[in-house]
Amino acid sequence: MKRIKQHIAIYTVLLIVVIGIMIWLRPQSDYSPRTFEEIKTEGVLRIVTDYTPLSYYLQGDSLSGFDYELARMIGRHSGLSIEITPEVNLNKSIEGLKKGQYDIIARQLPVTSEIKEDLAFTVPIQLNKQVLVQLKEPKGNKKLIRNQLDLAGETLYIVSKAPTRLRINNLAREIGDTIYIEEEKTYGAEQLVMMVATGQIDFAVCDKVIAEEMSKDYPQIDCNTDISFTQFQSWALRKNDSTLLDSLNKWILDIQKEDKYKKLYDSYF
Repeated sequence: MKRIKQHIAIYTVLLIVVIGIMIWLRPQSDYSPRTFEEIKTEGVLRIVTDYTPLSYYLQGDSLSGFDYELARMIGRHSGLSIEITPEVNLNKSIEGLKKGQYDIIARQLPVTSEIKEDLAFTVPIQLNKQVLVQLKEPKGNKKLIRNQLDLAGETLYIVSKAPTRLRINNLAREIGDTIYIEEEKTYGAEQLVMMVATGQIDFAVCDKVIAEEMSKDYPQIDCNTDISFTQFQSWALRKNDSTLLDSLNKWILDIQKEDKYKKLYDSYF
Protein backbone atom coordinates (compact mmCIF):
# COMPACT_ATOMS: atom_id res chain seq x y z
CA MET A 1 0.00 0.00 0.00
CA LYS A 2 2.82 2.40 0.95
CA ARG A 3 4.63 1.69 -2.32
CA ILE A 4 1.51 2.43 -4.35
CA LYS A 5 0.94 5.76 -2.57
CA GLN A 6 4.57 6.71 -3.19
CA HIS A 7 4.14 5.77 -6.85
CA ILE A 8 1.12 8.09 -7.15
CA ALA A 9 2.94 10.96 -5.40
CA ILE A 10 6.09 10.67 -7.54
CA TYR A 11 4.03 10.33 -10.72
CA THR A 12 2.01 13.46 -9.91
CA VAL A 13 5.05 15.58 -8.99
CA LEU A 14 6.94 14.62 -12.16
CA LEU A 15 3.93 15.38 -14.32
CA ILE A 16 3.42 18.81 -12.71
CA VAL A 17 7.10 19.63 -13.28
CA VAL A 18 6.99 18.59 -16.96
CA ILE A 19 3.80 20.54 -17.68
CA GLY A 20 5.03 23.56 -15.71
CA ILE A 21 8.22 23.75 -17.75
CA MET A 22 6.27 23.58 -21.00
CA ILE A 23 3.87 26.30 -19.91
CA TRP A 24 6.83 28.47 -18.83
CA LEU A 25 8.56 28.02 -22.17
CA ARG A 26 5.52 29.04 -24.20
CA PRO A 27 3.17 31.69 -22.75
CA GLN A 28 -0.51 31.01 -23.35
CA SER A 29 -1.05 34.43 -24.94
CA ASP A 30 1.21 33.48 -27.86
CA TYR A 31 -1.39 31.11 -29.27
CA SER A 32 -4.24 31.47 -31.73
CA PRO A 33 -5.91 28.92 -34.05
CA ARG A 34 -3.89 28.42 -37.23
CA THR A 35 -5.04 27.46 -40.69
CA PHE A 36 -3.44 24.45 -42.36
CA GLU A 37 -1.52 26.82 -44.65
CA GLU A 38 -0.10 28.58 -41.60
CA ILE A 39 0.89 25.23 -40.10
CA LYS A 40 2.74 24.28 -43.29
CA THR A 41 4.43 27.70 -43.44
CA GLU A 42 5.63 27.40 -39.83
CA GLY A 43 6.49 23.74 -40.40
CA VAL A 44 5.32 22.67 -36.95
CA LEU A 45 2.31 20.58 -35.92
CA ARG A 46 1.32 21.07 -32.26
CA ILE A 47 -0.05 17.94 -30.64
CA VAL A 48 -1.34 17.36 -27.11
CA THR A 49 -1.58 13.83 -25.77
CA ASP A 50 -2.38 12.00 -22.55
CA TYR A 51 0.43 11.12 -20.13
CA THR A 52 0.03 7.35 -19.80
CA PRO A 53 2.14 4.33 -20.85
CA LEU A 54 -0.25 3.86 -23.76
CA SER A 55 -0.10 7.42 -25.12
CA TYR A 56 3.10 9.15 -24.02
CA TYR A 57 5.41 8.03 -21.25
CA LEU A 58 8.87 8.98 -20.03
CA GLN A 59 10.82 6.07 -18.59
CA GLY A 60 14.40 6.84 -17.73
CA ASP A 61 15.65 8.88 -20.66
CA SER A 62 13.35 7.24 -23.23
CA LEU A 63 9.93 8.32 -24.49
CA SER A 64 7.38 5.73 -25.57
CA GLY A 65 3.65 5.35 -26.16
CA PHE A 66 1.40 4.47 -29.07
CA ASP A 67 0.13 8.01 -29.72
CA TYR A 68 3.66 9.40 -29.36
CA GLU A 69 5.01 6.90 -31.90
CA LEU A 70 2.13 7.49 -34.32
CA ALA A 71 2.68 11.26 -34.07
CA ARG A 72 6.33 10.75 -34.99
CA MET A 73 5.29 8.65 -37.99
CA ILE A 74 2.97 11.45 -39.09
CA GLY A 75 5.83 13.91 -38.77
CA ARG A 76 8.02 11.82 -41.05
CA HIS A 77 5.14 11.25 -43.48
CA SER A 78 4.08 14.89 -43.66
CA GLY A 79 7.48 16.54 -43.48
CA LEU A 80 6.33 18.63 -40.51
CA SER A 81 8.11 18.94 -37.19
CA ILE A 82 6.03 17.53 -34.32
CA GLU A 83 5.70 19.42 -31.05
CA ILE A 84 4.15 17.11 -28.44
CA THR A 85 2.79 18.26 -25.06
CA PRO A 86 1.62 15.76 -22.40
CA GLU A 87 -1.57 16.77 -20.57
CA VAL A 88 -3.47 14.45 -18.25
CA ASN A 89 -6.55 16.69 -18.00
CA LEU A 90 -8.83 16.13 -21.01
CA ASN A 91 -10.73 19.36 -20.39
CA LYS A 92 -7.50 21.39 -20.56
CA SER A 93 -6.56 19.59 -23.78
CA ILE A 94 -9.89 20.55 -25.36
CA GLU A 95 -9.57 24.16 -24.15
CA GLY A 96 -6.03 24.34 -25.54
CA LEU A 97 -7.19 22.94 -28.86
CA LYS A 98 -9.99 25.48 -29.21
CA LYS A 99 -7.82 28.50 -28.49
CA GLY A 100 -5.03 27.34 -30.79
CA GLN A 101 -2.45 26.16 -28.29
CA TYR A 102 -2.67 22.75 -29.99
CA ASP A 103 -3.71 21.61 -33.48
CA ILE A 104 -4.56 17.99 -32.58
CA ILE A 105 -5.58 16.02 -29.51
CA ALA A 106 -3.72 12.73 -29.94
CA ARG A 107 -5.38 10.47 -27.39
CA GLN A 108 -7.92 7.73 -27.84
CA LEU A 109 -11.35 9.37 -27.60
CA PRO A 110 -14.61 7.42 -28.09
CA VAL A 111 -16.45 8.90 -31.06
CA THR A 112 -19.93 9.61 -29.69
CA SER A 113 -22.72 11.77 -31.08
CA GLU A 114 -22.41 14.14 -28.12
CA ILE A 115 -18.71 14.90 -28.49
CA LYS A 116 -18.98 15.08 -32.31
CA GLU A 117 -21.06 18.22 -31.84
CA ASP A 118 -18.00 19.89 -30.32
CA LEU A 119 -14.99 18.35 -32.08
CA ALA A 120 -13.98 16.87 -35.43
CA PHE A 121 -12.54 13.35 -35.46
CA THR A 122 -10.07 11.49 -37.61
CA VAL A 123 -10.63 8.10 -39.19
CA PRO A 124 -10.76 5.31 -36.55
CA ILE A 125 -7.43 4.49 -34.98
CA GLN A 126 -8.49 1.68 -32.67
CA LEU A 127 -11.46 -0.18 -31.19
CA ASN A 128 -11.98 0.01 -27.45
CA LYS A 129 -14.68 -0.10 -24.79
CA GLN A 130 -15.36 1.45 -21.39
CA VAL A 131 -15.05 -0.85 -18.37
CA LEU A 132 -15.72 -0.67 -14.64
CA VAL A 133 -12.57 -0.67 -12.52
CA GLN A 134 -13.07 -2.14 -9.04
CA LEU A 135 -11.19 -4.18 -6.47
CA LYS A 136 -11.23 -7.95 -6.95
CA GLU A 137 -11.88 -8.22 -3.22
CA PRO A 138 -14.08 -5.24 -2.29
CA LYS A 139 -13.89 -3.87 1.22
CA GLY A 140 -16.71 -3.86 3.78
CA ASN A 141 -20.08 -5.06 2.53
CA LYS A 142 -19.31 -4.28 -1.11
CA LYS A 143 -19.56 -7.03 -3.70
CA LEU A 144 -17.79 -7.51 -7.01
CA ILE A 145 -20.14 -6.10 -9.66
CA ARG A 146 -20.76 -8.19 -12.73
CA ASN A 147 -24.34 -7.20 -13.58
CA GLN A 148 -24.89 -3.60 -14.69
CA LEU A 149 -28.17 -3.59 -12.74
CA ASP A 150 -26.08 -3.64 -9.56
CA LEU A 151 -24.68 -0.20 -10.41
CA ALA A 152 -27.92 1.39 -9.17
CA GLY A 153 -27.12 3.93 -6.46
CA GLU A 154 -23.35 3.60 -6.90
CA THR A 155 -20.92 6.45 -7.59
CA LEU A 156 -18.61 6.08 -10.59
CA TYR A 157 -15.55 8.29 -11.08
CA ILE A 158 -14.64 9.44 -14.58
CA VAL A 159 -12.23 11.90 -16.16
CA SER A 160 -13.73 15.39 -16.45
CA LYS A 161 -15.45 16.07 -19.80
CA ALA A 162 -14.99 12.44 -20.87
CA PRO A 163 -17.65 11.08 -23.29
CA THR A 164 -18.13 8.32 -20.69
CA ARG A 165 -20.69 10.53 -18.91
CA LEU A 166 -23.22 10.11 -21.74
CA ARG A 167 -22.86 6.31 -21.69
CA ILE A 168 -23.36 6.15 -17.91
CA ASN A 169 -26.43 8.40 -18.12
CA ASN A 170 -27.88 6.14 -20.83
CA LEU A 171 -27.07 3.08 -18.73
CA ALA A 172 -28.93 4.63 -15.77
CA ARG A 173 -32.01 5.04 -17.96
CA GLU A 174 -31.66 1.46 -19.20
CA ILE A 175 -31.64 0.02 -15.67
CA GLY A 176 -34.31 2.46 -14.47
CA ASP A 177 -32.32 3.78 -11.54
CA THR A 178 -29.76 6.44 -10.56
CA ILE A 179 -26.03 6.05 -11.11
CA TYR A 180 -24.05 8.91 -9.58
CA ILE A 181 -21.12 10.40 -11.48
CA GLU A 182 -18.10 12.20 -10.04
CA GLU A 183 -15.90 13.97 -12.58
CA GLU A 184 -12.23 14.16 -11.65
CA LYS A 185 -11.00 17.58 -12.81
CA THR A 186 -7.30 17.13 -12.04
CA TYR A 187 -6.29 13.54 -12.73
CA GLY A 188 -6.50 11.26 -15.74
CA ALA A 189 -7.72 7.69 -16.14
CA GLU A 190 -4.46 6.18 -14.93
CA GLN A 191 -4.64 8.02 -11.60
CA LEU A 192 -8.28 7.01 -11.15
CA VAL A 193 -7.25 3.37 -11.50
CA MET A 194 -4.56 3.93 -8.85
CA MET A 195 -7.18 5.47 -6.55
CA VAL A 196 -9.31 2.33 -6.89
CA ALA A 197 -6.25 0.15 -6.27
CA THR A 198 -5.46 2.02 -3.02
CA GLY A 199 -9.08 1.98 -1.83
CA GLN A 200 -9.57 5.76 -2.09
CA ILE A 201 -12.60 5.26 -4.34
CA ASP A 202 -14.74 2.20 -5.06
CA PHE A 203 -15.32 2.50 -8.80
CA ALA A 204 -13.83 4.20 -11.85
CA VAL A 205 -14.73 3.91 -15.53
CA CYS A 206 -12.05 4.09 -18.22
CA ASP A 207 -10.83 2.50 -21.44
CA LYS A 208 -10.35 -1.26 -21.25
CA VAL A 209 -6.89 -0.99 -22.81
CA ILE A 210 -5.72 1.43 -20.10
CA ALA A 211 -7.28 -0.64 -17.32
CA GLU A 212 -5.69 -3.87 -18.55
CA GLU A 213 -2.29 -2.21 -18.85
CA MET A 214 -2.58 -0.80 -15.32
CA SER A 215 -3.63 -4.18 -13.92
CA LYS A 216 -0.11 -5.47 -14.66
CA ASP A 217 1.19 -3.19 -11.89
CA TYR A 218 -1.96 -3.36 -9.74
CA PRO A 219 -3.18 -6.98 -9.86
CA GLN A 220 -5.75 -6.26 -7.13
CA ILE A 221 -8.01 -4.44 -9.60
CA ASP A 222 -10.71 -6.03 -11.74
CA CYS A 223 -11.68 -4.62 -15.16
CA ASN A 224 -13.90 -7.37 -16.56
CA THR A 225 -17.29 -5.64 -16.28
CA ASP A 226 -18.21 -3.78 -19.47
CA ILE A 227 -19.89 -0.40 -19.30
CA SER A 228 -20.12 0.25 -23.05
CA PHE A 229 -20.12 -1.65 -26.31
CA THR A 230 -16.96 -1.67 -28.41
CA GLN A 231 -16.46 1.79 -29.92
CA PHE A 232 -14.26 3.43 -32.51
CA GLN A 233 -11.66 5.76 -31.02
CA SER A 234 -9.91 8.57 -32.86
CA TRP A 235 -7.87 11.74 -32.52
CA ALA A 236 -9.67 15.10 -32.35
CA LEU A 237 -9.34 18.49 -34.06
CA ARG A 238 -11.24 21.77 -34.01
CA LYS A 239 -14.63 21.51 -35.66
CA ASN A 240 -13.76 23.85 -38.56
CA ASP A 241 -10.30 22.43 -39.39
CA SER A 242 -11.52 20.49 -42.42
CA THR A 243 -8.34 20.94 -44.50
CA LEU A 244 -6.06 19.71 -41.71
CA LEU A 245 -8.52 16.88 -40.99
CA ASP A 246 -8.47 15.72 -44.63
CA SER A 247 -4.66 15.74 -44.70
CA LEU A 248 -4.34 14.01 -41.33
CA ASN A 249 -6.80 11.30 -42.39
CA LYS A 250 -4.77 10.64 -45.52
CA TRP A 251 -1.53 10.42 -43.55
CA ILE A 252 -3.08 8.04 -41.01
CA LEU A 253 -4.62 5.81 -43.69
CA ASP A 254 -1.30 5.64 -45.57
CA ILE A 255 0.62 4.85 -42.37
CA GLN A 256 -1.89 2.15 -41.35
CA LYS A 257 -0.94 0.22 -44.50
CA GLU A 258 2.70 0.00 -43.43
CA ASP A 259 4.18 -3.02 -41.66
CA LYS A 260 5.86 -0.70 -39.15
CA TYR A 261 2.47 0.60 -38.04
CA LYS A 262 1.03 -2.90 -37.74
CA LYS A 263 3.94 -3.89 -35.48
CA LEU A 264 3.41 -0.74 -33.40
CA TYR A 265 -0.32 -1.43 -33.04
CA ASP A 266 0.22 -5.07 -32.09
CA SER A 267 2.81 -4.12 -29.48
CA TYR A 268 0.26 -1.97 -27.62
CA PHE A 269 -3.13 -3.51 -28.41
